[in-house]
Formats: sequence, C-alpha cells, structure tokens
Amino acid sequence: MQHTKKHRNIKWALVLSGGGAKGLAHVGVLKALSDRGFPEPSLVVGTSMGAIVGGLYACGISPADITRYVLEEFDITAYLDSFVFKLNGPVGKVFQTGQILGNFATRRGVDSGQGLLKLFEELTQGKTFTETKIPFRCNAVDLISGKELVFSSGSVARAIRASMSFPAFFEPLVEEKEGSASQCLVDGGLADNMPVYIARNAGFRRVLAVDVYHFKTVPVSDLKTGPHIVYRAIEVAINMMERKRGSPADLTLYTADHASPFNFFRKKEFIELGEQTVKEREPQIRAFFSTRRHRISGT
Repeated sequence: MQHTKKHRNIKWALVLSGGGAKGLAHVGVLKALSDRGFPEPSLVVGTSMGAIVGGLYACGISPADITRYVLEEFDITAYLDSFVFKLNGPVGKVFQTGQILGNFATRRGVDSGQGLLKLFEELTQGKTFTETKIPFRCNAVDLISGKELVFSSGSVARAIRASMSFPAFFEPLVEEKEGSASQCLVDGGLADNMPVYIARNAGFRRVLAVDVYHFKTVPVSDLKTGPHIVYRAIEVAINMMERKRGSPADLTLYTADHASPFNFFRKKEFIELGEQTVKEREPQIRAFFSTRRHRISGT
C-alpha cells in the first residue's frame, strides 16, 4: 500500500539509536518505510551506528542502495587496522589477545578509526551538513569539557566518525585548533543513545524513533579482562541513562536483538529484523503519519 501522496506534506523527524552491529536494523527499517511509500523525514538524528546509517541516508543514498552496499560490498574488517577485530568468536576471546591488550595500554583505542573515516568520506562524497539532501544531526561527547556536542555544521563524515567512537575500541576523534587539541570526541551514546530531544529542540512535534539497543544481564565469567569490564561499565551507564530518558518519541520501533553488538557477520539478519519490525508495526506507523496529533504507544 502506497502512502506518499496522502502524507507527503507531513513534517516529521527520524531518530536512530546506537547499538553496534545491531544498528544495521536501521537499514531494514528505512528500506521498509521507503518500499511502503511513506514520506522521507524532514530531519534525521542519529547516534553511533544510528549516525552512520542516518548520515548516509541524509546524504542522499537511498535505502535500497544502502541495503545493497551492506549486503554485497561492506566488510568492516577491511577498514580496521587491528587484526583482533577480524577474528571470529565471542568478544571475550578477542580481548584475550596480546595485541588488543597492548593497544589498550599504550594507545587511546584498539583501532585508530582512520579506515572508517576514509570510508565515510567516500560514501558521503565529502558533504558538509549544509549539503545533505535531508537535514541531519548527530551527537558525540567531548572528553576534555565533559559536554555533549550536537553536530550541525562541518564535515558529515567526521561527525559520524566522532559519534561512533566507542571508548577503548576506537580512538577518539581529536580536533585541533592552532596546534593543540581542543576536542577529544567519543561515542554520543555516552550522553544520550536516543537523542529525541535534538528533534524536539528543532521544533518537531512528530518524532519516530528506532531503538536497537538491548541490555541484558551477563554471567561473571564474561567479565574476564580490564577492557571487558570497561565495556560492560559503559553498557550499564547507558542503560541507567535510558531509564531516565525524557521527551519520548511519538512512536518508537524496537528492533532489539540479543546478539553481540560486534556481530557484523549477521548483517543480513539485522536488516531483515528491521524490515519485519516495520511490517509488524505498520498500523501504528500509519497512525503516526495520520493528521491526528495524539502520542502513539511504542509498546
């Protein structure tokens, strides 16, 4: 069923959460919304993986093309300079390798993130925020000032790179001014993994969010190393912030999966999960795009 003509004048904002590999479900959500003829958002907001998918979409890459690229061309290991990320198996085993422990002790992160930054620059064609097809925003945290930053100008690729810089895994994006570091930027999820407030502050009364994040308890046997403790501590902190989140979206689509956020080998399953979520929630999505102004439950 097509909805484009009926709803084409509706202004709405799309907010995409962080969640590592599970964020590839955002691709399936975008594709399913497009396939059903729903209108493009008037603003895209993303955090971490949500910033990657949302930023590419905002730059004019269609959901169909993003899907094709992820399934047929994208191999994250080709853009990482640390071989430990290229090993299969549970993340706990990865942490036991000498390289990751050595990098963690001597560098700002296990991986420099330079390969991914180059990829983002290529995919966005070097666009700035003023050149995107759809207005775009993403967030990051500055370790120097301790403040959350919302990007609305400059390089889209660099903003995405900052927003996805999960501490300990990727080196922060360091911005320099007059030869000295002025900002040391890490993952925006540390401040707000679902920054609906950015859309609200931009004046949007109609906001649809996609949440791929899933928190679960883990056995103590999983907490074997210092880096593993760091990662789990960050997970717990994000979960606690999520409980206190204000200004909810009018409709939230939950695509949470119990898989590891590092499991990029399941990219096809994550995309299909996003598509299936839209299919299952289509009545609520149609209501979201109706002229009625009431809030729709995301449960």
